[in-house]
Amino acid sequence: MTPRFPTLPDIRRAAREQLPREVWNFGDGGAETETTLRRNRRGLGRLAIRQHVLADVREIDLSTTLLGTRLEWPVAIAPMGGLVLFHPEGDVEMARGAALAGTLQFLSGAAGWPVEDVAAANPGPNKMFQLYHHGDRGWVADLLARVEASGYGSVVLTADVALYGRRERDIAADWNPRDAMSIAPAPRGPDPSYQARLTWDDVDWLRKTTKLPIGLKGIMTVRDARRAVEHGVRLVWVSNHGGRQLDSTQASIDALPPIVDAVGGAADIVVDGGFCRGTDILKGLARGATVVAVGRTVLWGLAAAGAPGVARALNLLREELWTAMGLSGQTSVTKLPRDLIFRVD
Repeated sequence: MTPRFPTLPDIRRAAREQLPREVWNFGDGGAETETTLRRNRRGLGRLAIRQHVLADVREIDLSTTLLGTRLEWPVAIAPMGGLVLFHPEGDVEMARGAALAGTLQFLSGAAGWPVEDVAAANPGPNKMFQLYHHGDRGWVADLLARVEASGYGSVVLTADVALYGRRERDIAADWNPRDAMSIAPAPRGPDPSYQARLTWDDVDWLRKTTKLPIGLKGIMTVRDARRAVEHGVRLVWVSNHGGRQLDSTQASIDALPPIVDAVGGAADIVVDGGFCRGTDILKGLARGATVVAVGRTVLWGLAAAGAPGVARALNLLREELWTAMGLSGQTSVTKLPRDLIFRVD
């Protein structure tokens, strides 16, 4: 049964009422002073949408492609670890919600369930895999073989976790989310500290090891975006990890345009970081993203009502995007003019 949440804020409120304080803070919080977390929202808030009128908007095309995979609409579920804290069936239940809403899911490499189980809950092409290099190359190679066999469409290495960010809400509560996640049925990788030694050589190794197209998540500079393309990366993911890693860095939406220009169409672009309304999605797309990834918005749906809550959050977000497209005179998400979005103070 579809839960009766009329708006996205209603879902957020329901999740907060149901979750223990420590779990809510883990999902809602950021690193240290949470400056990056706030900048993501402020960066989006400073952008306005031009209101073009008297356009025939009876038909609006939300479809797009990512790495050759056709998508019903340009939104994906961002990879998130610790979902067992928000629902007893965690990643599997999130996959069910993605399937209900016809939405691409990036499965976290820190998932608490085997990749095969999550894939079975979201049949079809709407699934890709995010890799945490939590072990040596032999461990990763074995994992990638299972990912390929399970039907995932790409492998995206998260590159911004050389060290784990200082999440002060968790520290102040003396609460360790990793201990709490031990209730998940599948163990994490054997060596989370391995990521501190990663270099561009590991990107080359990854490209040679898997048949799937590869991406890099955590790109925030033109220099790194250009280098990613030079190393054969086909998906550049602009992200500051939702404000949960490096504090006082730039908002993702502000880092996006110069990276899009630098990549020049040589790779698809995904962006995340504070996107929680349909107007936010429109801003990210108009600034050059191929797909916008959302995290907390669907996380609250999972906590509030499981897979139906995830689907409800996504469907509300899709309705908001459709409305924003029509009211700004736009009929295709792949043909948005760059000047549709402008900065205001």
